Amino acid sequence: MCGRTSLFAAREDVEETFDARIVADGGYEPRYNIAPGEPLEVITNHARGEIDRFHWGLLPTWADDTDEGLINARAQTAGEKRSFADAWESRPCLVLSSGFCEWRETGGGPKRPYRVYREDAPAFAIAGLWEVWEGEGQTIPSVTILTTEPNELMEPIHDRMPVVLPRNEEAAWLAGGPEERAELCRPYPDSDLDAYEISTRVNDPGNDDPRVIEPLGHEQSGLDQF
Repeated sequence: MCGRTSLFAAREDVEETFDARIVADGGYEPRYNIAPGEPLEVITNHARGEIDRFHWGLLPTWADDTDEGLINARAQTAGEKRSFADAWESRPCLVLSSGFCEWRETGGGPKRPYRVYREDAPAFAIAGLWEVWEGEGQTIPSVTILTTEPNELMEPIHDRMPVVLPRNEEAAWLAGGPEERAELCRPYPDSDLDAYEISTRVNDPGNDDPRVIEPLGHEQSGLDQF
């Protein structure tokens, strides 16, 4: 599961990193605490030089209303599910992120949030699928984030992680067919991801400022304590 993400790199860094220009209505605004149901910056296979903004929560074409958005899809089974099958076949996208959050179980106590980010990049790409929903006089482009099994870093935190794409696989994700993309849906293979505990301010989507991503700063915060 991926329930929070962020994108706060400078606009010029985002556009340079992905060799694409931001075309979303309203321009670009740094975000530190993006929750399901809010907009995500994406690059689709239909417009690889453009960064647009889609509703987070894929709305199948047959959904009755916009409350049925699906924020995550299991990469191993997405192609078999009615909700995702069409998008898996022909509508991959990149979800742009400066880091995502997962919550670690504590054995009965409150879950503890961790921020996961790439040390070497102001922004990176997560594999997604997109769809366009039409109904009630409106058209809504929507997106879901694909998840897979955790890598070594993520395993102590959560039993799933987003499909983070290495930079040299982003183009293959957008251009490849279902079988090729399936090969890319694996735990992140490189060692440049890191994680640290943050405060529970992230639990409230109304908190959207740099303090959300600050390290918690107590002696139990490090992953080496697991």
